Amino acid sequence: MKTILLIGIGAGNPDHLTVQAIEALNAADVFFVVDKGARTADLIRLREDICARFIRQPRYRVAAIADPKRDRAPADYLAAVDTWHQERAEAYAAAIERELEDGQTGAFLVWGEPALYDSTIRILDRVLAQGRTAFEYRVIPGISAVQALTAAHRIPLNTIGGAVHVTTGRRIAEAVATGADTIVVMLDDGSSLEGFPRQDFDIFWGAYLGTPDEVLVSGPASEVTGDILRLRAERRAAKGWIMDSYLLRRRAGPFSG
Repeated sequence: MKTILLIGIGAGNPDHLTVQAIEALNAADVFFVVDKGARTADLIRLREDICARFIRQPRYRVAAIADPKRDRAPADYLAAVDTWHQERAEAYAAAIERELEDGQTGAFLVWGEPALYDSTIRILDRVLAQGRTAFEYRVIPGISAVQALTAAHRIPLNTIGGAVHVTTGRRIAEAVATGADTIVVMLDDGSSLEGFPRQDFDIFWGAYLGTPDEVLVSGPASEVTGDILRLRAERRAAKGWIMDSYLLRRRAGPFSG
C-alpha cells in the first residue's frame, strides 16, 4: 500500500516545524510540490530549503505537479471551485500513480495547517472516492496563519467568554452580523477590507507571516485600513504574490493593541 503524508509546515518560518513534522519529512520517499508558476517560485524554494535543512536521509526526491488554472472571477463560485478541485484531484492521482511504488511514502508540504482553509484533504478524499489509485494518508498538524498572526501581534485569539468567527473576505458582512467579538479573515484579495464597519473594530493585520518579509499593522480599523491597503498593494507588486490575514476585534473602548 502507498502512504501519503500531509505535513503542515507553518506559516513561513522553518522554525515553526514540529518534531512530528520533522520525523514525517524523514519518512517520505517523494515530495509532491504543486507548481503555481514563476511568480510563486519562492514558495517552492522554501519547501526545498525545509527539506535540505531537516531531512537526514539522502534518498528522497521531489516531483512537481502543475497546478490547474483557476477561474478567479466566476459567475458561480462554488461550481468553479468544484471544477478546480476535480482538476487538481486528477493531477494528484496521476502523480501518485506515476511517482510512488507500493510500500513507498509520498508527502505534500502544506502551508500552515492542513485542516484550516486548505483543500488538500478534500482533494485526496476525492481521489480515493473515485477509485483511481489506492493509498492511506495521515495528517500532521502545523502552525496556522491564525496562530502566527496572534503571536506576532502578542494578542490572545479570543476575548474572555467571547466567540471567534473564522471566515473568508467574501463573508465579512455575515461574520459581523453574528455579533462575534473576534473575526479572523483569511483568503481576502484585499477588496473586503473596504466594506466592513471600521469604526466598530480594531484590526491586527499581517503578511508573509514568519518570513523575513513579514509586515504587521495594528490599530483602529478606521485609522489604519488605508495604510494596510497601500502596503498590501506595494508588497504584492514587488513580490508577485501575497499571503496575508487579519483579525478584527470588536471595539469596547480605547484601542487595546
